[in-house]
Amino acid sequence: MAWHSLVLLLFLLVTVSGNVAPFFNMTIVYVPEDLELGQQAFQLTAIDIDGDPLTYSISGSEAFYFSVNDQTGNVTLRNSLDRELQARLTITVGVFDGINEAVSRKLTIIVEDRNDNAPVFQHLPYEAYIPENTTLNSIIYTVFANDSDTGNSSKVSYSIEEVIPDSTKNHWLFYILPSGSVVLNGSLDYAKNTFYQLRITAKDGGGMLHNKLTFQESSTYLSLTIQDLPNLDPRFLNEPYSDSVPEDCILGTTVLTVTAMDRDTGVNDNISYSISNASVPFAINATTGTITVSRPLDREQLPSEEVLLEVMAYEKNLDIHGKVAQASTLVAIMVTDVNDNKPQFYHCSLTSCDFSTSAQNNFTGNIIEHSSSRLPVSNLSIVAHDPDKGINSNYELYLEGPNASAFTVSPTKIMGTGEVQLLVQDPSSVDYEISHVMVVQIIANDRGNPMDCCSTATVTIDLIDSNDHIPEFPQGTYYLSVVENSPAGTIISQNITAYDPDSGVLGQITYQLLPETIHNIFTVNATTGAVLVQNGSLLDRETRPIYYANLQAKDGGNLVGTTVLEITVLDDNDMAPIITGSYFISVEEGQNVRTQIQAIDNDEPGNCNSELGFKILPGPFSNNFTINATTGEMHSNEPLDREALQDEQGQMVVTVEVYDHGMPQLSTSVNVTVTVGDMNDNTPMFLNKSYEFSVSEDSPGSLVGEVEATDADQTEINSRISFQIQRGSGSSNFLIHSSHLGPGHYGGQLSTDPDMSLDYDTLQQKYFSLVVLAANTAADNVGDTAKVSVLVHILDINDEPPTILPASLQDMHVSENGTQQGLVHTLVASDPDTNHSLVFEELAVTCFKWASSAGEVCWDWFMLAPNGSVLVNSSDIDYELCDRVVLTLRAEDLYTEKGNRYSQNKTMTILITDANDNTPVFLSISETFVVVPEISPVDLQVATVKATDADSGPRGAITFSIVSVVLVEDNGVSRPFENLFKVVTTAKENSYIGSIQVASNLDGSLKGQYQVTVEAQDGGAPAHTAQTVLNIFTVDQSYRVHLQFLTTVDEVQSNSENIKAALTTATKAGVYVVAIRSTEDTRVSQVKGKSVMEAYFVYSNGTALDVNQLTVLIQSNPLVLAELVNLGLAVIGPGMVVKPTRETELIGIIAGLVAFLLIFIFIMTLVLVLTTRSYKRKLSAMNALKVATTFNPAMARQGAGIPGTNQYNAEGANPMLNLSLDPSHDLGFHEDSSSVTSMNSLDENTVNAPSDNRLKAKQGKVQLTDPTDEEVLVAALNLKEPTKTSYVNPTLTTTDL
Repeated sequence: MAWHSLVLLLFLLVTVSGNVAPFFNMTIVYVPEDLELGQQAFQLTAIDIDGDPLTYSISGSEAFYFSVNDQTGNVTLRNSLDRELQARLTITVGVFDGINEAVSRKLTIIVEDRNDNAPVFQHLPYEAYIPENTTLNSIIYTVFANDSDTGNSSKVSYSIEEVIPDSTKNHWLFYILPSGSVVLNGSLDYAKNTFYQLRITAKDGGGMLHNKLTFQESSTYLSLTIQDLPNLDPRFLNEPYSDSVPEDCILGTTVLTVTAMDRDTGVNDNISYSISNASVPFAINATTGTITVSRPLDREQLPSEEVLLEVMAYEKNLDIHGKVAQASTLVAIMVTDVNDNKPQFYHCSLTSCDFSTSAQNNFTGNIIEHSSSRLPVSNLSIVAHDPDKGINSNYELYLEGPNASAFTVSPTKIMGTGEVQLLVQDPSSVDYEISHVMVVQIIANDRGNPMDCCSTATVTIDLIDSNDHIPEFPQGTYYLSVVENSPAGTIISQNITAYDPDSGVLGQITYQLLPETIHNIFTVNATTGAVLVQNGSLLDRETRPIYYANLQAKDGGNLVGTTVLEITVLDDNDMAPIITGSYFISVEEGQNVRTQIQAIDNDEPGNCNSELGFKILPGPFSNNFTINATTGEMHSNEPLDREALQDEQGQMVVTVEVYDHGMPQLSTSVNVTVTVGDMNDNTPMFLNKSYEFSVSEDSPGSLVGEVEATDADQTEINSRISFQIQRGSGSSNFLIHSSHLGPGHYGGQLSTDPDMSLDYDTLQQKYFSLVVLAANTAADNVGDTAKVSVLVHILDINDEPPTILPASLQDMHVSENGTQQGLVHTLVASDPDTNHSLVFEELAVTCFKWASSAGEVCWDWFMLAPNGSVLVNSSDIDYELCDRVVLTLRAEDLYTEKGNRYSQNKTMTILITDANDNTPVFLSISETFVVVPEISPVDLQVATVKATDADSGPRGAITFSIVSVVLVEDNGVSRPFENLFKVVTTAKENSYIGSIQVASNLDGSLKGQYQVTVEAQDGGAPAHTAQTVLNIFTVDQSYRVHLQFLTTVDEVQSNSENIKAALTTATKAGVYVVAIRSTEDTRVSQVKGKSVMEAYFVYSNGTALDVNQLTVLIQSNPLVLAELVNLGLAVIGPGMVVKPTRETELIGIIAGLVAFLLIFIFIMTLVLVLTTRSYKRKLSAMNALKVATTFNPAMARQGAGIPGTNQYNAEGANPMLNLSLDPSHDLGFHEDSSSVTSMNSLDENTVNAPSDNRLKAKQGKVQLTDPTDEEVLVAALNLKEPTKTSYVNPTLTTTDL
């Protein structure tokens, strides 16, 4: 073994003194994804303990991202990184020192995230329809934005940056929660805004980008369409409402029409009308709002000539609160006067008349006879009254009857109401002596009412008798005058005195004015007769221009003389002109207007105080009209145009001033309101010549766009526009909804039909050409419409799931061990949508080896990129671990807006192609191989090897061959042999078996073990080999044992199986029979046998039994010994025959002669001694036999033996007999030591029947020199039977003992 140590020493010296290859101590690096091209990504560092210059390199499918400086190892970025596409890279880094082989290893590169992605809003566009009564703090929509970054950079916050239309109120109308939910923060009103747009910004939590803290954000718009609800009351148009109607109009006469509209323009409910006033002579059409006369009119019976109607407008349907939506307005109707009443008489004073009482026809008064002319009848209070108005109340008074000539009536003409007096016209006819009572009839005649013109008042006048001489005035009548409104105390006349011829007291005259009713106005100085003004405020010429009074002069005898005072009230310009009627004129546009301003002045007719003039005061419309300054006739200068007016009601208010010519000049003004009725004389006009919109497919009820049109007509009813789609191809897919945007400005919101669904993929043309009509709802002519073309493009909504093409799912093959890198396959998916972004997603990886699961071994072998690229992700692909990888995958459309965004789950099978990458592996065999050369013919199997190869097919097929055979002898000498053994290869299941067979005759004299080197080679190219060394122990001829039988050869051969079974039971060893022959071939012994069986007794570990060991084991098992004796066993002897050499033969002959002589002498000398002790020897032999049969095999020593020897090795593993049988060992077979004979000298053991069986064995006589002699060999023999009582075979004799 010295040469082995020498080789090992040389190897160690070379190893220590040689150059060592460099190595890497790095396994993972981190690179930020925002690293700019050309910047350093990381540094390759290898360690070389020799200090050699190093050359670096990188390789692999993902190495294209980087460049390396081969001298410094500095790795820079060559292609941009994106963590969101690939977060981990694997490259192969290599280093070469110029001496050893290049060293390479895998390096994992972790791409660190940077804030390079802005949040992306999902599920666009954002549109919502919101009822206007949505409650406060309601969530009206939820937006969502996704940020592909990680950490704070992926945390998205939301804010509302802008609200359209922009106003302070609108900006706070909404707010957004961190979750993206938009919350209503106020109240909505369709009437104010029908549409909002919110610009929503999504902002991430910020992160580093290019070494700066960066915040990414993106914005989108949320479109909110407010849905109108019936929450507003209707509104009357063109307020205020006023008009006039003559009181004699027929029933059903139309007065005017009120119009109300629903302020909820998006609802536009039907309106009905009613009059809430009770007991008014007017009615209203519930549908049209036209007010007509329902009962006969009598202006004089009405509380006022102006009738106020409260008109109610009701919406047909209840509002959102379950109440009736209503509105009211006041309509003023002036009932104009018609001369339909005659004047009548009443008994009252002018200041206290109640004309609601019945008129009277009979009156009574008195007067003194012979009263002077023009003297009024006393105690007569008559007031005439005509309830008509203005000139219709003018009437005449005159007298009729038998005494009509004696009196006259004053005044003769009255307008409206006046006090009536009877004046004496013919005093001579007023004579008490002729008649005590006089009767006249006052006729009031209204010449303007010929059908019912007159009333009659019969006045009975009682005459009062007088004295003969009465005071007389110089004049019978005094004509006095006083200016109206003169202050109290004004002297009208200095003195008016009467003459009474009577003297004395009777001639003393005192003055008094009569009647007493005039005392409120005038007074007289009782002494002087001066007439004064008592109360000037009652002097009103317009009420009463002339006063008649009797100035009574009373003498002492109470005789009274009178004169008439005719006091004319002189006009003072104290009455401003009075404009009669109200001037509310309605006229259709395009016409001229003409009206007469009627006014009166109650100042004295005919003078400048009552002379009237007319003029138009400056104003916005003063230039549009002209008025005659004298007559008051006003007319427009040109036809009126409603659209030229800015007023919503279309009213032109012109102020006309009526003035007199008095001093000071007085005037009165009146507003002439001209309401120009709007005519539908304008056709709607679209704001654009054409419109072009787009709408996503499969979005029923979605807003497409809005067309806008205007109508120049100024009233709501005439400027209201309704839109409709002209029937044509594709028009049934759309609806249009009109909305009011402003005065005369309407929008038509074009939307898709909620019941129709447009499919982009089935449309031949991806657009619709529509014609939208704008029609005036009040148009009388069908042609009053406008047209505009609307082109609607249908946008493809991403609503179809992607499909993975089956052709790209076919099985693919990938070689193991990383022989294929990078892209190995590309999956293809399709999507009928035009706007799609398809990515692939790996759902599961299943590993199989044959038909069984291989666990998780292949999970990281392949990577499915989002673009469908199947990449080899590992160089550790091993066919032997997994031969089939099944990827479960699907395609995802990132732009999916509706429906399923994923394709059906598909599987793709990757078949791993085997490479010859596995070396055959020998399987361990615990069996010990032993060969017995003498009985080992050619082709005999002496050993087996078993090997497997994990490769498949021909690459895994193994062929065995014998490389070398070396015999290691017991003395340590090694001898090589050739062609001594051969190997035969056979396949069995998943392994190959090599049968080691004898190739040529073996030399039975050789002692030791054969070391057979067997090589296993697979079928790959290049081929892989493995070697193993088999130890085949050889059993030489020294272990051949002769078993002599008393039976014939034929009998032994027939009983050979039983003999071998018994021997195996006793020895636990394999029995190899060499030959069975007759005793002629054997030497002579004391027992004459008939046949001999030559055999070897070999254990499985290579240990063989010699004759002595066999003898002990057989004798230790009495049952087996008895069986063998029955089968004819007689003698157990050595079987090795040693042939002497010539020198040995010569020496033997000489020694033999000498020995013969000495032995002859010695034998003759001892014959006598031997004869005498014969009996004792036999007895001792029987005693020794008994001792041997009672020997416990368990005392045999255990341990490994060196094959072919009876010596223990250092391990003590093989069992063998360790019983020292020294020739000097006293076995107690004799009484003294002089007759000791070695057991090894026993050439034969003769089994004889004992001559005396009464002898008892003598125990305890055996002295063992080695303290371990009591151990036995049972362990290797696996004796499990309990120690049995020995059986003494009386037929067995050992004569040599």
